[in-house]
Amino acid sequence: MDDLLDIYNSHGWRIGMALRSQCHGNPKLLHHTSHVVVFHPDGGRILLQKRSMDKDIQPGKWDTAVGGHLMLGEDYLEGARRELAEELGVTGPVELKELFDMQLRNEIESEDIRIFGLWLGGPFKYQREEIDEVRFWGAKALFEPGNQALFTPNLVRELDMLREKNYI
Repeated sequence: MDDLLDIYNSHGWRIGMALRSQCHGNPKLLHHTSHVVVFHPDGGRILLQKRSMDKDIQPGKWDTAVGGHLMLGEDYLEGARRELAEELGVTGPVELKELFDMQLRNEIESEDIRIFGLWLGGPFKYQREEIDEVRFWGAKALFEPGNQALFTPNLVRELDMLREKNYI
Protein backbone atom coordinates (compact mmCIF):
# COMPACT_ATOMS: atom_id res chain seq x y z
CA MET A 1 0.00 0.00 0.00
CA ASP A 2 1.29 3.45 -0.91
CA ASP A 3 0.78 5.84 2.01
CA LEU A 4 -0.56 9.36 1.67
CA LEU A 5 1.63 12.15 3.03
CA ASP A 6 0.85 15.76 3.85
CA ILE A 7 2.80 18.03 1.51
CA TYR A 8 3.86 21.64 2.05
CA ASN A 9 5.03 24.62 0.05
CA SER A 10 8.35 26.39 0.60
CA HIS A 11 6.72 28.63 3.26
CA GLY A 12 5.70 25.59 5.32
CA TRP A 13 1.98 25.83 4.56
CA ARG A 14 0.14 22.56 3.99
CA ILE A 15 -1.03 22.49 0.38
CA GLY A 16 -2.48 19.00 0.09
CA MET A 17 -1.59 15.33 0.03
CA ALA A 18 0.47 13.10 -2.24
CA LEU A 19 1.36 9.44 -2.37
CA ARG A 20 4.70 8.53 -0.82
CA SER A 21 5.93 7.24 -4.20
CA GLN A 22 5.09 10.61 -5.80
CA CYS A 23 7.31 12.41 -3.28
CA HIS A 24 10.39 10.35 -4.12
CA GLY A 25 12.23 12.02 -6.97
CA ASN A 26 10.02 15.11 -6.87
CA PRO A 27 11.77 17.88 -4.93
CA LYS A 28 8.73 20.16 -5.28
CA LEU A 29 6.68 17.92 -2.98
CA LEU A 30 8.01 19.02 0.40
CA HIS A 31 7.14 16.71 3.29
CA HIS A 32 7.98 16.29 6.97
CA THR A 33 10.18 13.53 8.31
CA SER A 34 11.40 12.30 11.70
CA HIS A 35 14.83 10.74 12.15
CA VAL A 36 16.11 9.05 15.28
CA VAL A 37 19.86 8.89 15.82
CA VAL A 38 20.55 5.89 18.06
CA PHE A 39 23.64 6.46 20.20
CA HIS A 40 25.28 3.57 22.01
CA PRO A 41 25.08 4.26 25.76
CA ASP A 42 28.82 3.76 26.20
CA GLY A 43 29.40 6.79 23.93
CA GLY A 44 31.25 7.36 20.70
CA ARG A 45 29.17 5.16 18.40
CA ILE A 46 25.91 5.54 16.50
CA LEU A 47 23.67 2.94 14.87
CA LEU A 48 23.24 2.98 11.10
CA GLN A 49 20.98 0.91 8.87
CA LYS A 50 21.88 -0.42 5.45
CA ARG A 51 18.98 -0.11 3.06
CA SER A 52 17.75 -3.30 1.44
CA MET A 53 18.80 -3.78 -2.17
CA ASP A 54 15.05 -4.04 -2.91
CA LYS A 55 14.20 -0.71 -1.25
CA ASP A 56 12.63 1.90 -3.47
CA ILE A 57 15.31 4.63 -3.34
CA GLN A 58 19.06 4.59 -2.72
CA PRO A 59 19.36 0.81 -2.23
CA GLY A 60 22.47 -0.52 -0.56
CA LYS A 61 23.38 2.83 1.06
CA TRP A 62 23.84 3.34 4.79
CA ASP A 63 21.46 5.78 6.47
CA THR A 64 20.23 7.01 9.84
CA ALA A 65 19.11 4.09 12.00
CA VAL A 66 15.50 5.29 12.00
CA GLY A 67 13.80 7.64 9.60
CA GLY A 68 10.47 8.11 7.93
CA HIS A 69 7.87 10.42 6.55
CA LEU A 70 5.12 11.59 8.86
CA MET A 71 1.77 10.00 8.14
CA LEU A 72 -1.43 12.05 7.99
CA GLY A 73 -2.09 13.84 11.27
CA GLU A 74 1.15 12.74 12.98
CA ASP A 75 3.46 15.12 14.75
CA TYR A 76 7.24 14.64 14.64
CA LEU A 77 7.46 12.77 17.96
CA GLU A 78 4.60 10.39 17.07
CA GLY A 79 6.27 9.70 13.73
CA ALA A 80 9.61 9.01 15.42
CA ARG A 81 8.02 6.55 17.87
CA ARG A 82 6.09 4.78 15.10
CA GLU A 83 9.25 4.44 12.98
CA LEU A 84 11.25 3.15 15.97
CA ALA A 85 8.67 0.41 16.47
CA GLU A 86 8.42 -0.46 12.77
CA GLU A 87 12.10 -0.31 11.83
CA LEU A 88 13.92 -1.47 14.96
CA GLY A 89 11.22 -3.11 17.10
CA VAL A 90 11.73 -0.53 19.86
CA THR A 91 8.52 0.13 21.77
CA GLY A 92 7.53 1.38 25.18
CA PRO A 93 8.48 4.46 27.12
CA VAL A 94 11.93 5.16 25.68
CA GLU A 95 13.22 8.69 26.16
CA LEU A 96 13.71 10.57 22.90
CA LYS A 97 15.64 13.82 23.08
CA GLU A 98 14.92 16.42 20.41
CA LEU A 99 18.33 17.37 18.96
CA PHE A 100 17.71 19.79 16.07
CA ASP A 101 15.78 20.49 12.87
CA MET A 102 17.23 20.54 9.37
CA GLN A 103 16.05 21.11 5.84
CA LEU A 104 17.07 18.88 3.00
CA ARG A 105 16.56 19.80 -0.65
CA ASN A 106 17.93 17.55 -3.38
CA GLU A 107 16.90 15.71 -6.55
CA ILE A 108 15.68 12.72 -4.53
CA GLU A 109 13.34 14.48 -2.11
CA SER A 110 12.68 17.66 -0.18
CA GLU A 111 12.14 17.28 3.55
CA ASP A 112 11.93 19.26 6.72
CA ILE A 113 13.43 16.88 9.28
CA ARG A 114 13.31 16.83 13.05
CA ILE A 115 16.19 14.85 14.51
CA PHE A 116 15.75 12.99 17.81
CA GLY A 117 18.38 11.16 19.84
CA LEU A 118 18.01 7.86 21.67
CA TRP A 119 20.69 6.25 23.85
CA LEU A 120 20.13 2.51 23.52
CA GLY A 121 22.45 -0.43 22.89
CA GLY A 122 19.82 -2.87 21.62
CA PRO A 123 18.73 -5.53 21.01
CA PHE A 124 17.02 -4.52 17.77
CA LYS A 125 14.52 -6.41 15.62
CA TYR A 126 14.85 -4.67 12.27
CA GLN A 127 12.60 -4.94 9.21
CA ARG A 128 14.30 -7.54 7.03
CA GLU A 129 12.32 -6.48 3.93
CA GLU A 130 13.63 -2.90 4.15
CA ILE A 131 16.92 -3.16 6.02
CA ASP A 132 19.82 -5.48 5.19
CA GLU A 133 21.89 -4.74 8.30
CA VAL A 134 22.14 -2.49 11.33
CA ARG A 135 25.39 -1.83 13.19
CA PHE A 136 27.11 0.71 15.37
CA TRP A 137 29.79 2.85 13.74
CA GLY A 138 32.55 4.69 15.60
CA ALA A 139 33.06 8.43 15.12
CA LYS A 140 36.32 7.99 13.20
CA ALA A 141 34.77 5.63 10.63
CA LEU A 142 31.75 7.92 10.17
CA PHE A 143 33.93 10.68 8.74
CA GLU A 144 36.35 8.70 6.60
CA PRO A 145 35.83 9.84 2.98
CA GLY A 146 35.78 6.26 1.68
CA ASN A 147 33.02 5.32 4.09
CA GLN A 148 31.04 8.49 3.43
CA ALA A 149 30.75 7.43 -0.23
CA LEU A 150 28.66 4.50 1.07
CA PHE A 151 26.21 6.83 2.88
CA THR A 152 23.07 8.53 1.61
CA PRO A 153 23.49 12.29 1.00
CA ASN A 154 20.97 12.84 3.81
CA LEU A 155 23.16 10.92 6.26
CA VAL A 156 26.29 12.87 5.31
CA ARG A 157 24.48 16.15 6.02
CA GLU A 158 23.08 14.79 9.27
CA LEU A 159 26.49 13.61 10.45
CA ASP A 160 27.95 17.04 9.73
CA MET A 161 25.19 18.65 11.83
CA LEU A 162 25.69 16.13 14.65
CA ARG A 163 29.41 16.91 14.71
CA GLU A 164 28.80 20.67 14.49
CA LYS A 165 26.45 20.46 17.49
CA ASN A 166 28.94 18.25 19.43
CA TYR A 167 26.78 15.11 19.57
CA ILE A 168 29.58 13.10 17.93
